Amino acid sequence: MTAALPFVQSMHAAALQRRLPGSGLAWLDAARTDALQAFADRGLPDQRNELWKYTSLRALAQRAFAANDAAAASRAGAAALLPVPARQGSRAVFVNGAFRADLSSLDALPEGVAVQSLAAALRDAPEPLRFLLDKRVDDDDDGFTLLNRALAADGLILKVAAGAEVGEPLHIVHVGLAAEAAAAFHLRSLVELGKGARLRIVEHHVGEPQTGHLTNIVRDIGVHANAHLDWTVVQQAGADATLLRRSKVRLHDDAALDLHALELGGKLVRHEIRAELAGARSRFNSRGAFVLHGRQHADMEVLVAHRGRDSFSNAVWRGVADNRARGVVHGRILVQPGADGADGSFYNKNLLLSPDAEIDTRPALEIYADEVKANHGATVGQLDEKVLFYLRSRGIPLETARRILVRAFCSVALDGMDPAPLREHCEALLAEQLPEVSA
Repeated sequence: MTAALPFVQSMHAAALQRRLPGSGLAWLDAARTDALQAFADRGLPDQRNELWKYTSLRALAQRAFAANDAAAASRAGAAALLPVPARQGSRAVFVNGAFRADLSSLDALPEGVAVQSLAAALRDAPEPLRFLLDKRVDDDDDGFTLLNRALAADGLILKVAAGAEVGEPLHIVHVGLAAEAAAAFHLRSLVELGKGARLRIVEHHVGEPQTGHLTNIVRDIGVHANAHLDWTVVQQAGADATLLRRSKVRLHDDAALDLHALELGGKLVRHEIRAELAGARSRFNSRGAFVLHGRQHADMEVLVAHRGRDSFSNAVWRGVADNRARGVVHGRILVQPGADGADGSFYNKNLLLSPDAEIDTRPALEIYADEVKANHGATVGQLDEKVLFYLRSRGIPLETARRILVRAFCSVALDGMDPAPLREHCEALLAEQLPEVSA
């Protein structure tokens, strides 16, 4: 019999060592046990799984992680890492997977907005979370979503009442700090907007350079009729961090979600976005960019399913990689039967700045309805020498000209980002992250 891999061993050890929030609830204990058993049967996703085809987990499988960071609730140093936009206004802060009330600021949220950590909700009123946590294993679950079901110890429960309008952004900050050992943190979150509600979320990921932690986030986002969610992700995880996320979005009639994503940090990062346009005239817009160097690996999965009539989706993603970095972009548009009048598009352009860098891009369309518009496109290339020549002919040095072009290439992903100070902050981060472009 083959010995279990260190990663698998450490996850099973974590299940035995920790008493998770909500332990003792029969339905929750059963759901966790079922998920852990399914993980034992399926293991980590490998490259036979189409959604993981270009992301190898062989190195991760050889690593063992501690069950948690026992000092997360009091560990110092997180305040200094809070991003500038999050230092003012409302924020919910997690440090090494644990909600930190002392660093959060939620008092200024308007009436109709309820924010609570998952751990607190399971302690105070667990029954309303049964629909979220008591789910059967299905074919869409991979090893990490199963581990999340089995081991999630915290997360954010955010509900916005019907008609509530939140003017200022709510910042959700995940901070990674060095601990005695690299640990695995599993967070399960819920975001729900009632009919006609309006909310802007800015999600930050920051961390110390050499933490080595694994953060596994699964979240459900529900946007009800006529509601609008503006969601910005600014990912600057520590240089040695592993960050895995799955976000399931469901949009009802006339609901809208606008997503902007800037993926800059981490050693191995992945975001699987599953957007279901269930309602008539629902709208999903996404713009994103990743900038990779060294041996970073980023995997962006944007999976859009049109189910409602006259639904609309538009995705524009950009990627840049240098040195031996590797990027993956998979955009799939699925138009289900009955989604007549749907309009979906996905465009991805990428730049390779080194002969050893690699970006794999896979746009896909599946259409099972009539009278629809759907299109996609993808390119992988290098900087345009003619444009470089033009800039140099105007007296601009070669290195400066290259950085100008790369910055302009990526900044398309920030179009439409609000408010203006947030966009300026993201533009500055992008400029700092852009790799040196050599001849």
